[in-house]
Amino acid sequence: MTDDKNTHSKPSDAIVKGRDRAHARAMLRAAGLSDEDFARPMVAVVNTWSSVTPCNMHLGELAEFVRKGVREAGGVPIDFNTIVVTDGITMGAEGMRASLMSRECIADSAELAVRGHHLDAVVFIVGCDKTIPAAAMAAARMDLPSVILYGGAIQPGRHRGKSITIQDVFEAVGACAAGRIDEEELTAVEKAACPGAGACGGQFTANTMSLALTFLGLSPMGANDIPATHPDKPDAARAAGALAVEAFREGRNARRYVTAEALRNAAVATTATAGSTNAALHLLAIAHEAQVELDLDVFDEVSRATPVIADLKPGGRFMAPDFFAAGGAPLLGRLLLDAGMLSDAPTVTGEMLSETFAAEPSLDGQNVLRALNDPIKPRGGFGVLYGDLAPEGCVAKLAGHDRLFFEGPARVFECEEDAFAAVQSAAIRPGDVVVIRNEGPVGGPGMREMLGVTAALQGAGLGDDVALVTDGRFSGATHGFMVGHVAPEAAKGGPIAHLRDGDNVRIDVDARRIDVDADLAARATDWRAPAPRYLNGAFAKYAALVGSASRGAVTSSPFTEQSAATPAPSLTRTDA
Repeated sequence: MTDDKNTHSKPSDAIVKGRDRAHARAMLRAAGLSDEDFARPMVAVVNTWSSVTPCNMHLGELAEFVRKGVREAGGVPIDFNTIVVTDGITMGAEGMRASLMSRECIADSAELAVRGHHLDAVVFIVGCDKTIPAAAMAAARMDLPSVILYGGAIQPGRHRGKSITIQDVFEAVGACAAGRIDEEELTAVEKAACPGAGACGGQFTANTMSLALTFLGLSPMGANDIPATHPDKPDAARAAGALAVEAFREGRNARRYVTAEALRNAAVATTATAGSTNAALHLLAIAHEAQVELDLDVFDEVSRATPVIADLKPGGRFMAPDFFAAGGAPLLGRLLLDAGMLSDAPTVTGEMLSETFAAEPSLDGQNVLRALNDPIKPRGGFGVLYGDLAPEGCVAKLAGHDRLFFEGPARVFECEEDAFAAVQSAAIRPGDVVVIRNEGPVGGPGMREMLGVTAALQGAGLGDDVALVTDGRFSGATHGFMVGHVAPEAAKGGPIAHLRDGDNVRIDVDARRIDVDADLAARATDWRAPAPRYLNGAFAKYAALVGSASRGAVTSSPFTEQSAATPAPSLTRTDA
């Protein structure tokens, strides 16, 4: 070993090179590393494995193939694990408040582990919803060579001769409460919906974000499409490990891919597949970490210009494994590129985005994807609105219906549980605008998803007859006329805090307005901030730090021109 500690060819030299690193090498030797390993790139394998959820329960097995790929390419895999909070399990419960918080925790813990040990590159293995954007946030923040591999979607369940997903379980709860099915049928749906490993199978948030990361260039084209139990998944994992070593040697760091053009590409791809409105929240957060300016209005512009060409649940007929079999992201990309809807951009594979698409846009033999001139819907499935109720903006979800205007009396609820109880007791009527407040990033805290309420409305047969407005979020499995991410939120004194039962609410997607026939400002004089739900611990810390949903609901420092001019130091190769 030489004592040239001030000249590093790779970040890990800070812990393995020189006489004064003998103590570090001693501990690394105990962990199985050798002199030869100290000269190789050390690749963090950041896993979100857990036995609590089918979304992530197979990721421990995938990690072995990632490690094999790293070793074969001449790198040294270094394993870390981080957390997952599973939306499908916690939905409707107090624990759902932890879901969006977990995104920040995952990103922070990955950063701490990788920066703390001066590692050279990263492979993230992700599954349930928040693990995917969290990995991209960490990659953008650290600006290291990074590959993100999604564990893949679950296969559909089968019940009464048709394919079902977890979405059907939530809607069956509402149908049972409305007397449309009995308890025995509900139990049968519950037992059939989730047949094994993999994330929820519709174009819900996990599959939406896995597609977004593919079009961002952080995931290899097509790798994320492969279902969790497909025999090709181990090979994709092995290739991801090798790719991380290659990216390190070529100096291909994460921020090369997370650009304004690539973020817009991701928005186009998710819009064309009628993906989750959570994509807006998460892409804003990823942009923040990459110090790239991205405005909420981009998502409205993209949605108006991008037709829906993928017939996927929650509003359509097919599921993620069907999308994969039909040609997946490579075919989708070719269709969008040929229509002039994408910008070419570099990807983690070293190829340009256009080079990773299908050679010919053949739609023969499948019904999942359609041509741009024969879309399922002429415009994308969400819109960005402003107005009396949302001066900082909100996001309307339009998947599963064609309505662009709704007007009706407000039915105001202070939390998700109260609204759910009202639906279950048949207290909601056609024409109502259900308003759920105090569920925002601060007020929740954690911005819970309202899938329990929205699915109950669908199950009760009210999905086409009511609107829902909230400062919380929606699951990717939600469909109907829904408006979320209302900002400023109620807990910060936003106008939604001053809405009352019976106030007439108008939602006009074409006009980009959400207004109310009431003097909300006059009511604000008597408003007092609600007492925080948590006084200590992670929930209280999150509520104290989190920003507006209109900027991605991030907890890290605000992005400014000054921060862009003097970015935080990244662990990068000095010879790249």
